[in-house]
Amino acid sequence: MDRLPSISAFFPAYNEEGNVTAMVERFTAVLPQLADDYEIIVVNDGSRDRTAEIADGLAAADPHVRVVHHGQNRGYGGALKSGFDASQKAYVFFTDGDGQFDVAEIANLLPHIPEYDVVIGYRIDRAEGGLRRLNAGAWNFLVRQLFGIPSRDVDCAFKLFDRRVFDVVHPEAEGAMISTEILARTVRAGFKITEVGVHHYVRRHGTPTGANPLVIARAFYELFRLYRRITGERRP
Repeated sequence: MDRLPSISAFFPAYNEEGNVTAMVERFTAVLPQLADDYEIIVVNDGSRDRTAEIADGLAAADPHVRVVHHGQNRGYGGALKSGFDASQKAYVFFTDGDGQFDVAEIANLLPHIPEYDVVIGYRIDRAEGGLRRLNAGAWNFLVRQLFGIPSRDVDCAFKLFDRRVFDVVHPEAEGAMISTEILARTVRAGFKITEVGVHHYVRRHGTPTGANPLVIARAFYELFRLYRRITGERRP
């Protein structure tokens, strides 16, 4: 498939006033080339800067743009869940709001639709420090061993889903576990997943939050809790 019938594209934004306009403008330039119908959703996750104001202005100027606001910061998982819930089109794509991916590379995912229900990116060359790469390597090894997810980069924020996946998969995680939980439940439900390499760029604005040692430690702890929970559930 080289064109989709419709697509919802969203990104979480927490204190991303320096990135939100460029993200929406980039989606606006790219999505009409890939789909007959589209919507762009900004999930403002309780930002304390001008993210909400800027996003509302973009939505007022373009009917393709919508904003979901969280009164308080709910974390990455909470933001993604709101994005999935708000998405109304046949396919759902999400990426991060920090501009570290080129959304034009969505075109590279489309040839794998509809043979696969989910097409996920993996970072060809991660634009991050050595510690984050080490943590990511350990994380992805455990995820493959525990859940059989066919991914070398489970947390890569560049994923395209058939909307029907979320008729069956209902993630619960509010934090960094969200991508692992979604893909683990997707595999368990029998949906087909493949991966495609995408480029990863240095963040130009804002401050990353994913390298917090407490966030990382909690994620590893929750990984094993998720394994016990999912393996104890009846298959869909």
